[in-house]
Amino acid sequence: MTQRANGSVVVRHEVGMHARPSVKLTQLAKSFAAKIDLGASADGPWIDAKSIVKVMRTRTPKDAVLHIRAEGADATSAVRALIELIERDFELET
Repeated sequence: MTQRANGSVVVRHEVGMHARPSVKLTQLAKSFAAKIDLGASADGPWIDAKSIVKVMRTRTPKDAVLHIRAEGADATSAVRALIELIERDFELET
């Protein structure tokens, strides 16, 4: 059964979505089978969360709301994991 999930989170990282946070986000996104997209608004435009080039190109600044949507068998888990990563300021779980 295909799941659909979405959520949003405020980017609190001091310099926003620069290289290090973008790499961590795309690596985590790639660990899920679901198709995952990011958007600056709930209406898009949407970009592929598994593409480091596209994620970095968004230049999402600190305090911006990042919208996440996913579709696939693990969509709910994917959205939850990405939101948690961003809420932890892109620090990996210990």
